Amino acid sequence: MFALIDCNNFYASCERVFRPDLNGIPVVVLSNNDGCVIARSNEAKAIGVPMGAPAFENEELFRKNNVQVFSANFALYGDMSHRVMTILEEYSPEMEIYSIDEAFLKLKNFDRIDLYEHGKSMRNKVYKWTGIPVSVGIAPTKSLAKVANRIAKKFPEKTGNVYIIDTEEKRIKALKWLSVEDVWGIGRQHSKRLYALGVKTAYDFTQLDPYWVQKQMAIVGLRLQKDLKGIPTLDMETVQPKKNIATTRTFEKNYTEWNDLSERVTTFAVSCAEKLRQQHSCCNTVMVFVHTNWHRKDLDQYSRNIVVKLPFPTNSGIELSKYALLGLQKIFKKGYQYKKAGVIVMDFTPDNEQQLGLFENRNDRHIPLMEAIDKINHSYGQQKVRLASQDQKKVWKMKQEKLSPRYTTKLSDIIIIRC
Repeated sequence: MFALIDCNNFYASCERVFRPDLNGIPVVVLSNNDGCVIARSNEAKAIGVPMGAPAFENEELFRKNNVQVFSANFALYGDMSHRVMTILEEYSPEMEIYSIDEAFLKLKNFDRIDLYEHGKSMRNKVYKWTGIPVSVGIAPTKSLAKVANRIAKKFPEKTGNVYIIDTEEKRIKALKWLSVEDVWGIGRQHSKRLYALGVKTAYDFTQLDPYWVQKQMAIVGLRLQKDLKGIPTLDMETVQPKKNIATTRTFEKNYTEWNDLSERVTTFAVSCAEKLRQQHSCCNTVMVFVHTNWHRKDLDQYSRNIVVKLPFPTNSGIELSKYALLGLQKIFKKGYQYKKAGVIVMDFTPDNEQQLGLFENRNDRHIPLMEAIDKINHSYGQQKVRLASQDQKKVWKMKQEKLSPRYTTKLSDIIIIRC
């Protein structure tokens, strides 16, 4: 059996943990730079706040309904997620963290355990220790656990936020209830095609000819169909290293000078190098791009990217920034007002499996240097130690006018209790 534990309205719930006065009040969380709605409490959903809604277009709706609006506090959300996942690890030796607010547990050899009580125990402990409400779905396969979780979340009064699909009758009833577009792994385009064929529910999907499913949706679709039939096909997955890493930014103003743009590209390359070291990878290729503000029709437009093949794999910020700037030199044109730039690294190899070149190799002295920089920045704050080519006074800050305190990760933001 598999269990899927999903935090309910996670970002909004994190804000409520330290603000109990928000319980029962509509809460929304905005994306980077306070752009669009990326999380909604049940109360916000009830008054019709759509997911992805631009914040500036819904200010009147927020005001009329006393909607509490927050900027995304990812430091808080990441720490709360870690606390939830640490608790869930106690309930099974096999765990797959699927996203910041979801995790699968493999309940192997749990035949003598009451799974409903096991699920209730998970939910109660997570809520008691963190204040985050969760829903638990348990079933013979991962995709059916997803379905069970959806039922647990949709009907909390009947299920107590824990639902188990443990009979064929329950499986068929659940699949007939679930719309095909809500099936985990079926995207928008496949949903349109299936609807055109009269396939409206998850049960209808399981009745399709497997040969047709494999032909139209590849082996992934066939595995999903088997999983929904109750045949375990999708097993637990380990976290895979990223295959490419990007650092891109839209500037707060237009840049016209080489010095401004080169400083930003250097900073982006250093950021990519840090992320490479975190997953113990080196890159062999770096891509740099720049473009002007496409919304400014009154300005001349220019967009260009370049791919630079490195002579050796590296994760050194010094070396990566050097080659990123070589690429920028080839695409930079004076006279344009640049609004966005970015650095993307790709073609990874493990940092402990380096094939030496005949003429040129990475500078081994950079390895302990980068380790020291990472330790200092981790201990004293990001970007405390930088390259000389970076602007020492410039720190990239998103627009976060409604940011809540970092209650669990910043000492000055810890709640003070007077008693």
